[in-house]
Amino acid sequence: MDLHFLRLWDIYNPLLTETQREVTDLYFNCDLSLAEIAEQKGCSRQSVSDTLQKSRRLMEEYEGKLHFSRLLTESSLAQSLMMTQLVNWAQDHLAPDQCAQLKQFIDRDYSEEAKALFEKNREKFS
Repeated sequence: MDLHFLRLWDIYNPLLTETQREVTDLYFNCDLSLAEIAEQKGCSRQSVSDTLQKSRRLMEEYEGKLHFSRLLTESSLAQSLMMTQLVNWAQDHLAPDQCAQLKQFIDRDYSEEAKALFEKNREKFS
């Protein structure tokens, strides 16, 4: 599996045509072979290969212009570094119970709250 293209697919698949999206989904996410996809879609193996090549090229072009994947990776790394520094500082300056409480805050999954907040403020983000 090509993780680079899987990440690009996660970001840019809405920009692909419906056929490109279906073929790339079957290939990247369902791990089907070219022959299996061709059989399922009722087309030739070469057609599936061409669609995948074109889709890969398009996603690379989108990334080359928009840099969303790079920005997300850099942001994630920066957040990870900041959290590591915060935990290290807490271990040096806080009592063990305070440090444990801070670690709980850091390790908590905020994704559902973030989604709800985004939906509530969608107009402001658009």
